[in-house]
Amino acid sequence: MLKTIFIVGTGGFLGSVGRYLTELLVERYLHSSFPWGTLFANVAGCFLIGLVYAFYERGNLLTPEWRLFMAVGFCGGFTTFSAFAYNNLSMLAENNLLQLLGNISLNVIVGTGAVYLGIVAIRFIYS
Repeated sequence: MLKTIFIVGTGGFLGSVGRYLTELLVERYLHSSFPWGTLFANVAGCFLIGLVYAFYERGNLLTPEWRLFMAVGFCGGFTTFSAFAYNNLSMLAENNLLQLLGNISLNVIVGTGAVYLGIVAIRFIYS
């Protein structure tokens, strides 16, 4: 159990640092009140978790430990649902309903699509 906690915790640490650096980089180039950094991190994390589960699905390409490290640890730390929810609440409080609906729609629809594309990409490569 301690080994599993260490695996997930290490992945979470690296994912969190990766998310922070990703948001800084995206927001450096896209100056906007819209949370592009959060959206990018969520979509990239969704794509990555699709890749991870597709690799794991293949049976011999990813060990259970690597799946935990990547899916639960890294992706859990990298994706930013709590920041997504906070951004939504802030837009609602500021009465930015169009941005609010856009943010929710883009994160859910594009994020779900990214998971699907990650799975399809691995299935295509290994078919």
